[in-house]
Amino acid sequence: MSTGLTEQETIRRNSLNELIRLGINPYPPETFEVNVKALEIKKLFPGDATLFQEARIAGRIMSRRIMGAASFVELQDESGRIQLYIKRDDICPGEDKTMYNTVFKKLLDIGDIIGITGFVFITQMGEITIHAKSLTLLSKSLRPLPIVKEKEDAVFDAFTDPEQRYRQRYLDMIVNPEVRDVFIKRSILVNSMRSYLNARSYLEVETPVLQPLYGGAAARPFKTHHNALDMVLYLRIANELYLKRLIVGGYDGVYEFSKDFRNEGMDRFHNPEFTQMELYVAYKDYEWMMNLVEEMVEKIAMDLHGTTVVQVGENMVDFKRPWKRFTMFEVIEHFTGINIDGKPEEELAAIAKQLDVPIDRTMAKGKIIDQIFGEKCEPYLVQPTFITDYPVEMSPLAKKHRTKEGLVERFEAICNGKELCNSFSELNDPIDQRERFESQLELGKRGDDESMVLDEDFLRALEFGMPPTAGLGIGIDRLTMIMTNSQSIQDVLFFPQMRPEKRITV
Repeated sequence: MSTGLTEQETIRRNSLNELIRLGINPYPPETFEVNVKALEIKKLFPGDATLFQEARIAGRIMSRRIMGAASFVELQDESGRIQLYIKRDDICPGEDKTMYNTVFKKLLDIGDIIGITGFVFITQMGEITIHAKSLTLLSKSLRPLPIVKEKEDAVFDAFTDPEQRYRQRYLDMIVNPEVRDVFIKRSILVNSMRSYLNARSYLEVETPVLQPLYGGAAARPFKTHHNALDMVLYLRIANELYLKRLIVGGYDGVYEFSKDFRNEGMDRFHNPEFTQMELYVAYKDYEWMMNLVEEMVEKIAMDLHGTTVVQVGENMVDFKRPWKRFTMFEVIEHFTGINIDGKPEEELAAIAKQLDVPIDRTMAKGKIIDQIFGEKCEPYLVQPTFITDYPVEMSPLAKKHRTKEGLVERFEAICNGKELCNSFSELNDPIDQRERFESQLELGKRGDDESMVLDEDFLRALEFGMPPTAGLGIGIDRLTMIMTNSQSIQDVLFFPQMRPEKRITV
């Protein structure tokens, strides 16, 4: 009867059982106190050979060369790899040599996690090495890593298939440790942004993920049902309307790193679950917010790279202030030669057809303009650029422009051909806001499944009075892609959404 195990998996389970028979717990309950990391040793030891004479290090066996009574092992911990020198008479000082001859040589495998105590020295070949005085098995690996050879020098297969890497991120990070660097940089990026905002005394807050009405963006939501309340709830598509309620409540500046969810298509720039930071500051406008974005992103680049110039694909992107600024109509005319300012919906549809921009009957004026911009302009904006002053139809939550009829005070920052952030002078006129929501309802009737819903409680909050406010939403995943030169959003998410794995049944 087939066990469903490969030959290597069967061998490892047999080794597991033999370890237990010898009285060795393959998963011991005791702690192993680590006092040094591989990278620390490699950085400091050459300068001071008296250091690390009582080193305690733990990690995963990645290769080994067994040479009779002595062996060399490559150990990988969180910080990197380091060589171990393991001598039989050192780890088995008495008569019983079982720990070396049987356990180490025959029952341990590449991928097993061990703890080592010993001292650091430099071999005749000039390699920094830990001379082991004791060895402890901390975790037995029951599946082989994707390598060609198991018992001696490990040669790793190219674990490069994107689907397998994203499904088995834990394995991806073991055999491709550089992947971990991307997520370390992501953490530095978030902390840099948080420290920038905290230094300005803005309050970090939390708002509901489950919402009775979805709002704050034009997107399709995920829908669920709460049994106790017997009501429909939605995973938030944005947290904007809740954060603006807090501005109404009296805070002058609030922000949130939020997980948002949109039931839309997936590609290398879109995942159904994504992270953005939203910020709202009272008594400010979108011009002020443009300056904040420039300053904050420039700081992030410096914190990550020590320079404002970042390699993104084949391009060198410079985040040094000031960034270029164009209005929506200016940039469309620049790339298409057509001035669309003041054009009615029918004429815009004809222009889109002339430019081979795909549209459909559900698209009103705002969506047609957005399509033209997305197809003919956005991909060509490589250096960070602000696009400002959008048509009112495209921005139901933005304040009308103070001098330009039919426009709103809104900007998007575009970098490397994609939107990086979105910002408004927030609409605080409750009567105008109600009319905008009602226009969105009409778009929904036309078949636009990304149109906004009418939120009566949010309108009630506005009726109590919201001060002039600048709002910002900045995509953390997109920014991380740019700052780490990653080609896909899946590369900057630990566990991106995937289709169900196909399993072969016998």
